[in-house]
Amino acid sequence: MPTIQSATMNTRLILILIAALTAFRTAATAQPRLIVQIVVGSMRAGDLDRYAANFGEGGFRLLTEHGTVYTDARYDCLQTTTPVSLATLATGAMPSTHGVIGPRWIDYTTNRTVSLIDGRQGPGAYHRIAPTLAETLCRHTSGSRAVTIAAEALSAVVLAGHAGEVFWLDSLHCGWETSPYYAPAVPEWIERSNRERYNLSYIGLEWRSLFEKGRYVNTRQHDIVLSGRNKKEKDTNGSGRLKLANDYERMLYTPAGNTAVLGLAKQAIAQYRLGADATPDLLNICLDSPRRIAEAYGPESIEVEDMYYRLDRDLADFLTFVFAQVKDRDVLVVVTSDHGTSPSYDAGNETAERFNSRQFEVIVNGFLNVRYGTGNWVAGYSDKSLWLNHNLIYERGLNLAEVQNEVAIFAMQFSGVSHALAASAMRTSYFGSGYARKMQNSFYPRRSGDVILNLMPGWIEEQERCWSMSGSMYGYDTEVPLLFYGEGAGALRVNRRVEMTSVAPTLARVAGVREPAAAEGSVLEEIVEM
Repeated sequence: MPTIQSATMNTRLILILIAALTAFRTAATAQPRLIVQIVVGSMRAGDLDRYAANFGEGGFRLLTEHGTVYTDARYDCLQTTTPVSLATLATGAMPSTHGVIGPRWIDYTTNRTVSLIDGRQGPGAYHRIAPTLAETLCRHTSGSRAVTIAAEALSAVVLAGHAGEVFWLDSLHCGWETSPYYAPAVPEWIERSNRERYNLSYIGLEWRSLFEKGRYVNTRQHDIVLSGRNKKEKDTNGSGRLKLANDYERMLYTPAGNTAVLGLAKQAIAQYRLGADATPDLLNICLDSPRRIAEAYGPESIEVEDMYYRLDRDLADFLTFVFAQVKDRDVLVVVTSDHGTSPSYDAGNETAERFNSRQFEVIVNGFLNVRYGTGNWVAGYSDKSLWLNHNLIYERGLNLAEVQNEVAIFAMQFSGVSHALAASAMRTSYFGSGYARKMQNSFYPRRSGDVILNLMPGWIEEQERCWSMSGSMYGYDTEVPLLFYGEGAGALRVNRRVEMTSVAPTLARVAGVREPAAAEGSVLEEIVEM
């Protein structure tokens, strides 16, 4: 029989083991002091693999080789434009729930255009419906701080909602600004940087390639100057595409915009002491310059490729700074994108097929004039959505659903249109699969148009300075990278399909708060121990 002494020793061993297991479990589920969400505009899912050979060790490769990589992450909706996708990331909800269907829409009662962020106090979340992750964290965790930084006000406001410190580039002086909606003025440390015109130091006299010509995967160039290492080979200028009118454009349409945004993000970490205590903080970063560069030059251009190589270096510098600043390296970094981007050529042609939205409006209005009599039947068009004049339709005693359906059928006659759905169909039917489900996921009844279009693959709406664009249901727009690195994210590749509505609830769970109220996505079990 065991002695009392041996039983006591066994009890002690069991208690020690329990304590060790408890400590391990606590460490495994510890909250990060700082969550950093980086959104790279217009980055396709395959871009990281495509350019991996020229990346350094401390930037994107650090994330892909030592973090959790979701290889099949995508947005399950039609409207993959920047404000819509950022709202999905911030709220964890589909556009049909969060209500952001674009930067503007038509008010059916007044036929006036409503801007998503414009108001009396400057840019702000005036028309927010679903709460964001930043709002949820600040509301439920005393002492938590949320900071959002982007090059463009639209991106910053949508990511932040109405909570936290929010900053974007001043289009006039190229400094940093906020609006009275968030704060009376920018902090003194930003004001000092603005006075010194510090951002202008990022802008070069010309955009020269980082590497010699032979190291690039892409071959088409437009404005970048190719640096040749061979003395016999002269520097080669591009064909010329953009004429940048001011410093703000030189920031947005070159890699300088990324450098400036990440530079302010480093300052924000230091000045606000983000991650300084055990209460989790959130830093949202949206890089708009990659989207602008992809739109202007196309994803097949050397300009886009060179931008990624420079961003890789900026990212490595930023990550080194972040993990050095936060105690015990308690940081979780998530890197993703708002959408991909369309090819900028088709069947070898230099320009993609274009859909002339203004011409579409005029022709549809003419069709309704013939059908129902003279009038201003079309109230407006934006982002593949057509709004009709409801007041006129009701004055003429017409059935709204019938008019919508007639316009949808008529729209299918236009070159480049692959699908057209009437609002009445999306209100009264449930589409569980196929193209209609993606269109319905983007439909918000109080704001969306009367007829929603989808264009054929490769087609984009005709816009100035756009040779490539997002906003379709095709893989080149909907499939994006999704990487987690740091606290709680080990080296792992996950091949199952993941919807981007999962990001916000996952980060909320990591931060120890309830998911945003309208969130629909599932928590990613690889990041959060279930």
